[in-house]
Amino acid sequence: MRRRTCHLLFGAAALACGLAVLVNGLRLQQARQTNRAIAAAARQPVGQDPAPAPSAAPREVRLARAIALAEAGAYDAAFKAYGGLIQQGPPDAVARQALFNLGNMHLRQGAAPDASVPAMTMVELAKQRYRDLLRIDPGDWDARYNLERALRLAPEEQAPQAEQDIEPVERRRVRAHDFPAGDLP
Repeated sequence: MRRRTCHLLFGAAALACGLAVLVNGLRLQQARQTNRAIAAAARQPVGQDPAPAPSAAPREVRLARAIALAEAGAYDAAFKAYGGLIQQGPPDAVARQALFNLGNMHLRQGAAPDASVPAMTMVELAKQRYRDLLRIDPGDWDARYNLERALRLAPEEQAPQAEQDIEPVERRRVRAHDFPAGDLP
């Protein structure tokens, strides 16, 4: 009886380990397929008609294609690809990365403008993307740093403070009971 219990426990533990190995093997195979698709999307030439990755492709593959388009200078196609990733549902890691990369693309365009793109508009768009990302993830230090760089390129004007009818502190009279005038500093 005791031997049978030990064998059953050992068999159950072996079965659980075998299932864990099977699940991890399937996940590894899926990750390898995704990595191959990402590498293929990044290597795909931009050509004359740049196209983002198909919408049926995994989000990581579409992100890799958008990055490749941005690096190749196809900003309109990259903008559409990033926009498609950002607008799909709740912001996950891929959407946050797409938002960050879109801000970087706008910042690069604003820092080195060409004749067709107003520089300040691009920097303002970059600042807005970084702020959107910081609303989602306030602890993103890369976005904070890039927002600071964008603010240095295009500082924001602060509204003048309204003059308030508050008397300066030096002219106020303080009255305290049991103290003669002038004893207080």
